[in-house]
Amino acid sequence: MASVTLEGVRKIYEEHGRSSVVVHDLDVSVADGEFLVLVGPSGCGKSTTLRMIAGLESISAGTIKIGDRVVNDIPARDRDIAMVFQNYALYPHMTVYQNLAFALTMRRLARTEIDQRVRAAADLLELGPLLDRRPRHLSGGQRQRVAVGRAIVRQPQVFLFDEPLSNLDAKLRVQMRRDLAALRRRLGTTMIYVTHDQVEAMTLGDRIVVMRDGRVQQVDTPLALYRRPANVFVATFLGTPPMNLVRGTRAPDDPATFQADQRGFRLPLGATSVPAGQAVILGIRPEDLRLDAPGASGGGVLARVEEIEPLGSETLVSLDAAGVVLTARLEGAATVQRGGAVTVTVAPEALHVFDGSSEVRLTT
Repeated sequence: MASVTLEGVRKIYEEHGRSSVVVHDLDVSVADGEFLVLVGPSGCGKSTTLRMIAGLESISAGTIKIGDRVVNDIPARDRDIAMVFQNYALYPHMTVYQNLAFALTMRRLARTEIDQRVRAAADLLELGPLLDRRPRHLSGGQRQRVAVGRAIVRQPQVFLFDEPLSNLDAKLRVQMRRDLAALRRRLGTTMIYVTHDQVEAMTLGDRIVVMRDGRVQQVDTPLALYRRPANVFVATFLGTPPMNLVRGTRAPDDPATFQADQRGFRLPLGATSVPAGQAVILGIRPEDLRLDAPGASGGGVLARVEEIEPLGSETLVSLDAAGVVLTARLEGAATVQRGGAVTVTVAPEALHVFDGSSEVRLTT
């Protein structure tokens, strides 16, 4: 096992005489045995970062260390890493056993050691009964487990995963997430995982690196990112449904009140250092919205129920609150009716306040 350190790592592509920076001066440290997730929308630079760590892409500037060794100029094959791709890339003419053993055979390991490693990986991934099958006779989840097994048998210092679950259906993705979490606990090896799926990021990572346009937006534990997002992008990227955002100001006539650009929307803001009249963006998680009968509590906003989406264990409710569109998440079955009126309230301590221009978090 080993730590991974990126210091000022940059990637620039040159095309038709033009330079394009796809990763900007990245500084990230991954502790020995840590499971770090790189998450962000398509094109944010997360896969490029992973490929630079693997040695599949050269870096334009900066330093990459695996353990205490600088690997900038070390070929991929000599970095002691193993990578699992979105595409399983299994050899169709080989059995599962032969696929697992291939890399070890190329390294000319003894047959007894190859067999020991292959069977140990097969037991870990519950592939024992499938060793004589070829890939075409396997399900998508089984093929992905074989791809992971090929990485395990190499016994690397670092595992790299590039969106390995993207080709699986929803049910298999849930199962494979559980399998990967259990595998990580058993192996204790450093893992870096790339995904655009926030659920995978939240459930798998010890820490998450949120990226946008080649820049790091925030690095923290999953719950810390969810509860204290550094900016509007992080706030809306993590969470389903996404955080409600309302533009407005601290009310000039009441410093403890938020007033939306749509003047009929006002909520208690609580104690804050935001200057009166400053443009802000108010963030409210859907689960923090409380819906009561009209006039049931003071300090709320009268709203109309537009849509109701029952999901069994929870219900999503779309609201029009004085011209502001909100989504509320309620536990269990909804007690409201489409077209009905409700009072919307939210505890001041559950509010997130961001600067209206920079979109950076203001509340402490």
